[in-house]
Amino acid sequence: MRRLKQLDRFLTSPATTAKPFTAPPARAKQVGQPKITYVVNNLRRRGQNSYLELTMRKKRKNQGHKPKPPRILDGTQFRIDHIGRHGDGVAVSDAGPIYIPFALPGETITIQRSGNIVSNPSSDRIEAFCPHFARCGGCMTQHINLERYIAWKRGTVETALSNRGLNVPIADLIDAHGLGRRRTTLHIKKSKDTTTVGFMRASSNELIEIYSCPILTPALKGAPELARALGDAFPASSSPLDVQITATDSGLDCDVRGVKEISLDSRINLSEVAAEYDLARISVDRETVAERRPPILKFGIANMVLPAGGFLQATATGEDVLSKLIMDRVGSAKHAADLFSGTGTFALRLAEKMSITAVDGWRPAVEALTRAAHHTPGLKPVVVEQRDLSGHPLLTNELNRFEAVVFDPPRAGAKEQANELSTSNVQTIVAVSCNPTTFSRDAEILIKGGYELIDVTPVDQFKWTAHIELVGHFKRN
Repeated sequence: MRRLKQLDRFLTSPATTAKPFTAPPARAKQVGQPKITYVVNNLRRRGQNSYLELTMRKKRKNQGHKPKPPRILDGTQFRIDHIGRHGDGVAVSDAGPIYIPFALPGETITIQRSGNIVSNPSSDRIEAFCPHFARCGGCMTQHINLERYIAWKRGTVETALSNRGLNVPIADLIDAHGLGRRRTTLHIKKSKDTTTVGFMRASSNELIEIYSCPILTPALKGAPELARALGDAFPASSSPLDVQITATDSGLDCDVRGVKEISLDSRINLSEVAAEYDLARISVDRETVAERRPPILKFGIANMVLPAGGFLQATATGEDVLSKLIMDRVGSAKHAADLFSGTGTFALRLAEKMSITAVDGWRPAVEALTRAAHHTPGLKPVVVEQRDLSGHPLLTNELNRFEAVVFDPPRAGAKEQANELSTSNVQTIVAVSCNPTTFSRDAEILIKGGYELIDVTPVDQFKWTAHIELVGHFKRN
């Protein structure tokens, strides 16, 4: 189920009246049957009470006709059975699973035409700390107490593995939020008189204006204000823009996206913004416009200059936790490969102890990693290769020269590369993933090829969302 359209208006007083809204469908798994699911949309108010208005929609695949969804009458009740993997409350019904965002197990939801829902609030329900919660399309679980939240999030990993028949030890969830997210993408909409900055409502084109985001690292405290200044550097007639702001060790790095054509006046304006906010760099669609100093990230003893618009782990604590887990599991290997290496988050740390071959498909990342390795004394040999591993994975005979392989693919996973690894002689494999479902698929491939999955460690650097990072440790039997 994709993210749902959420709260139409954030309710701040008991007298506030909510308006109905529509959510996209969710997915239900029914073997041999059409995928039909029903969604009830939640309007949540601060405190222990929940208010709902609902519309229900049906998702059908490969069907030539569209039967009517079940009619929901006033007084219909739903008892929430469990929390789904996207953070929604799930009620079980004859029509299939019904997903209610921000509802919790044990709560009974009564549908009323007036839009109000009377429910017995769960003892696990707490006050959300963000005034934008349930509106901005970001966090989904600020209303759940810590104990229930930890059990649910670790359980999403357990469920994904068990769906593949994988019964392996799962470590306790590691909280890697640290000081907060160090990168964010804000949306900018300009009109003749105003510049609006914020996040998009879930599954919607509606922009929710924000002035702060409490889950960001302190260096990004003023990110919405900065985004407005960047938006004001362009004419009022500009199309909607996105700006990615990243907190690096040497200052903020900003990449503005969606600019059709950048004029000389806009370039001058951006340079003035860079000076006013003491930014490290401003780029437009990854083309550098103003750079006052290189945006540097420290990976172990190496300094890496982040490519414009480049990727990095969501939190500094998350990066440190993942790196330590990898280093511990690779152990005393002398020669290892880091596949989907990006800019060298793990490769440059591993190179302090062993020779490394790093492979990634994005040229700017490959170039950044190469420069960092060449300018860092004390590293073991580092070989960097640009290669699309999804279409052209390292083959078995190429893999056999490594004692250990680390791979950290995108959310789609590394099916092709896992197939090649499964027939290799590599003794240790460490898989990092942000998607338990594709990780489980790739793990099953490796296990069928003769590997043992020793353990899985979930790492929560995407706190209050359904996203989770995990590290799997494989050994050749």
